[in-house]
Amino acid sequence: MSSNEASLISPADAAAADAKLIDVRSEKSRIEFGTIAGAIVVDKADVQAQFGDENSDRSEPIVVFCGSVKGSGPVVDELKELGYTNVSHIDGGFPAWKEQGLPTVS
Repeated sequence: MSSNEASLISPADAAAADAKLIDVRSEKSRIEFGTIAGAIVVDKADVQAQFGDENSDRSEPIVVFCGSVKGSGPVVDELKELGYTNVSHIDGGFPAWKEQGLPTVS
């Protein structure tokens, strides 16, 4: 099992988690399909810049989502490389979140 598979959580568990939600989808995808309320938009190329601060709480729970786990998996790995210890991503990505009827915003 790869670290990415070990990091997967269900959309329902992600919704119930008291975690920072990180949306790494493209702007086009967010405009077309919406997002999760309160999610922070992070460009995949800017993960180091946004999360590399030495003063960041590396134990803070973080849930990353994209259109699929192929998009969020590399971001999860990068956050773990930066020392974050409580990072996961949504199994099935944002489409699975919507399919389960969980709340979204335009």
